[in-house]
Amino acid sequence: MKDLTSSYLTSNADVSLNAIYSKTTEDIEITVQPVYLEDQSVPDERHYVWAYHVRIKNNRSDVIQLRSRYWKITDSLGFSQEVQGEGVVGEQPLINASETFEYSSGTPLNTPSGIMMGHYTMKNDAGIYINVEIPAFSLDSPHDIQVIH
Repeated sequence: MKDLTSSYLTSNADVSLNAIYSKTTEDIEITVQPVYLEDQSVPDERHYVWAYHVRIKNNRSDVIQLRSRYWKITDSLGFSQEVQGEGVVGEQPLINASETFEYSSGTPLNTPSGIMMGHYTMKNDAGIYINVEIPAFSLDSPHDIQVIH
């Protein structure tokens, strides 16, 4: 798979029109901004690609570490895939109180729209694990036909 992070950062400088999704769990705020990557998508071959930028803000008074991630990715036909693993983008970052960690990643779909949701498992400095919800966010492309009833 191509490096979606660098593509997101270079080819999508103006992302102001894209939706931003946010959710707070136990004073840990997760904000996600998805971006459709036209230059990496091939609609004629049913290949649609999105980048998403994630911001994790630790509003707690203790240090947390992002230990693992879980994603459920569902396309517009209802086909779901689950992705889980250690950390994010090869890291298990420590996030101090009142600080943030940001990263970009991406996902392909076989349909022009879909939805992602999931959670991060964090560990605080007392050794307690916390599941932090990632807000469900929409993956929308200009190739999706919108019908209003």
